[in-house]
Amino acid sequence: MASVCNSIQFSLKRSNFSFSSTHKLVNRNLINLVPLRNLSIIANFKNFEPIKPKCSQLLKPRNSVDVFITKAVAADAEGHDIEITDGYVKPTKGFAEKFPALVTGFFFFTWYFLNVIFNILNKKVYNYFPYPYFVSVVHLLVGVTYCLISWTVGLPKRAPINKELLALLTPVAFCHALGHVMSNVSFATVAVSFTHTIKALEPFFSASASQFVLGHQIPVSLWLSLAPVVIGVSMASLTELSFNWTGFISAMISNIAFTYRSIYSKKAMTGMDSTNVYAYISIIALLFCLPPAIFIEGPQLLQYGFRDAIAKVGLYKFLSDLFWIGMFYHLYNQIATNTLERVAPLTHAVGNVLKRVFVIGFSIVVFGNKISTQTGIGTAIAIAGVAIYSLIKARMEEKKRKAAAHAHAQ
Repeated sequence: MASVCNSIQFSLKRSNFSFSSTHKLVNRNLINLVPLRNLSIIANFKNFEPIKPKCSQLLKPRNSVDVFITKAVAADAEGHDIEITDGYVKPTKGFAEKFPALVTGFFFFTWYFLNVIFNILNKKVYNYFPYPYFVSVVHLLVGVTYCLISWTVGLPKRAPINKELLALLTPVAFCHALGHVMSNVSFATVAVSFTHTIKALEPFFSASASQFVLGHQIPVSLWLSLAPVVIGVSMASLTELSFNWTGFISAMISNIAFTYRSIYSKKAMTGMDSTNVYAYISIIALLFCLPPAIFIEGPQLLQYGFRDAIAKVGLYKFLSDLFWIGMFYHLYNQIATNTLERVAPLTHAVGNVLKRVFVIGFSIVVFGNKISTQTGIGTAIAIAGVAIYSLIKARMEEKKRKAAAHAHAQ
C-alpha cells in the first residue's frame, strides 16, 4: 500500500492541484488529460508544484478506479470549481444555475430595451413609408439572413429538422407571421402607445387559451385580476385620439395570434434549443408573409411607394432604416424566445405586458403623442391589473414550488 501511495503522489505532485477541503479540488492549468484507470495517470502538465494528497482521497476499496478528469478540465475552462464525490470529478454549479432569477431578469431587461428601440425606429419608418405588409417581410428577411450567417459560422450550430418537427413548427410560424403582420398594420395606422394598450390584453387571451384549449384550470382570483386590464383597455380605446377600427382590430388579431404562438412554441422546444426554434420559425413565417405583401402592396410600391420614400429621406437612409428595424426586430424576438424557454407561457405574457409600459412611455415622449385624461386613466388601470395578476401568479407558483419540494423531501 505504501508503494502504491508513493506512486500516486509521484504522478500527481507535478500537477497544479490544490485541495481547498477534503472533497474539493481546484485546478487552473490542466490540459490534455485522460481518465485515471487502475491507479495510473496519463497527462501533460505545466507549472509543476508538489502536493501530497492523502491516499484515502484517491483510493476506493476495489481494483479499478475511474476518475473522469476530462470533466474537470471542461469545468475548469469555464471558471468553475471542481468537486470529487465518491471518486468522481464533478463541476459545481455555474453562475446561471446559482442565480437563475438574476439571469432571467437580465433576459427580460434586454428584451425590453431592444423592443423599445425597435418600436421607435419602426414608427419613424411608417411616417414616410406606410406599407406594413412589405415592412413585415423586411423584418423577417433581415432576421433570416442573420440566422443563415450564424449557422454558416456555427454560432449556433444548426439543429437538424425532420418532418415531425417541421409539422410542429409550421403552426407556430403561421401564428408568428399573422401576429407580426397585424401588429405592423396597427402600428402604421394608430399611435404606438394605443397599439400597445390594446395588446395589454394578451394575458387575458393567454389565460383563456390555457383553460379552454389546453385544459389548465385557471383560478377565479386570476380571472378577477384580469378584469381591471379589460376595463382599462376599454376606457383607453373609447377616448383614444388616434383610434380607428383597422388599428384596433389588427391589434386584437395580433393578441390572439401571439397567444397561440407562445403556447405552441413551448411545445416545440422539445429536443431543440430556443435559438434554433426561432430561426426555423422566422424562415417559415417569411414564406407566409411574402404572398400578401406582393399582392396587397406590390403594385403600389412599384408605382410610387419606393419612389416617394427615397424622395423624402434619400436612398441610403431608406435602406439603412429598413435594415436596422429588421435587425432590432430579430434580436428582440430572439431574446423573447430565449426568455420564453425559461418561464411559463402565462408568465411570459405578463412580462410582455410590463414591457409595454416602457414602450408606451417612450413613444409618448419621442413622438409627442397627445392622450386624453380618460385614456391615461384607462392605461394606468390596465397596468395596475397586470401588476395584481403578476403578484397572484407569482404567489401561486411559489406555493407549488414549496409543495413539490416538501413532497420530494418526504
